[in-house]
Amino acid sequence: MTDVARLAGVSHQTVSRVLNDHPNVREQTRLRVRAAIKELGYRPNRAARALVTGKTQLIGVVAQNSTLYGPASLLSAFEEAAGEAGFAVSVGRVKVLDRESIAAAVERHRDQRVAGIVVIAPNSSAADALADIPAELPLVTVDGDPDRPTPLVTVDQGAGAYDATTHLLEAGHSTVWHVSGPTDWFDAAGRVHGWRRALEIHNAEVPPVVAADWSAAAGYKAGQMLARMPEVTAVFASNDHLALGVLRAMYERGRRVPHDVSVVGFDDVPEAEFFIPPLTTVRPDFAAVARETLSLLLEQVSEGESAQPRRTIEPTLVLRKSVGPPA
Repeated sequence: MTDVARLAGVSHQTVSRVLNDHPNVREQTRLRVRAAIKELGYRPNRAARALVTGKTQLIGVVAQNSTLYGPASLLSAFEEAAGEAGFAVSVGRVKVLDRESIAAAVERHRDQRVAGIVVIAPNSSAADALADIPAELPLVTVDGDPDRPTPLVTVDQGAGAYDATTHLLEAGHSTVWHVSGPTDWFDAAGRVHGWRRALEIHNAEVPPVVAADWSAAAGYKAGQMLARMPEVTAVFASNDHLALGVLRAMYERGRRVPHDVSVVGFDDVPEAEFFIPPLTTVRPDFAAVARETLSLLLEQVSEGESAQPRRTIEPTLVLRKSVGPPA
């Protein structure tokens, strides 16, 4: 850094300000320093900085080792947002989101002197484990328990489910059946709540929830039952893979979508627009969730707390061809 300062004709402190994107540097000076950095091939010594400050430009993430579209998309979006802000991400993947696994992952991150930790905590077992994380450690949960005091960023699952159900009711259906995700997932519970609220507000009958997991196979099994019920004309599935299974079951039973049965999903997976028919679904803004998570975490790192520790991101209903009026 001293060599850069000498070549650029500035102070050591000015070089530090440029490296940290401090606003109080004239643009001409900033360009001169960056030219010197490029000429000398200088790279900041992150290890030395960690020894001085006690922190690295590293954020730890704890996530389940899963290929589910929602958690995987959130993780990818967060890594991108953190990289744009100059932070590296260390991901601690665990087989199950229980107390012991999460505690071990957090300790590994603390050994790396991470600036803060993000936990993707979509179910009740993960939420329970958060109670063991030291209070002084900057922490944000994503899609966690809305009833816990931990700083939280989440998609408004209830609003997305409400919009999906309302869209089906406004198409003329007397009620909407729901194939739900796992009962211990907060996302699934929020979507059940939004679905039920829409039916109640529109004075529609509330059918029993058809419980499933997140897989297309579970959707297919639920769809086989629903396809045999002529009173079922509209189905809201808790994710797009469940919806895909429902579509297959309806096809095999000779019930056409959307002529006989309308179907809406949730997540807007990349394949959704190529389903037969293209699937109407709810699209969460994973990039916005990632940006808000990073912002909330960095506020804790710099200020010790956040003025707005709960942040909710509104999803969007994407209209395609799987919804129509009842026959």
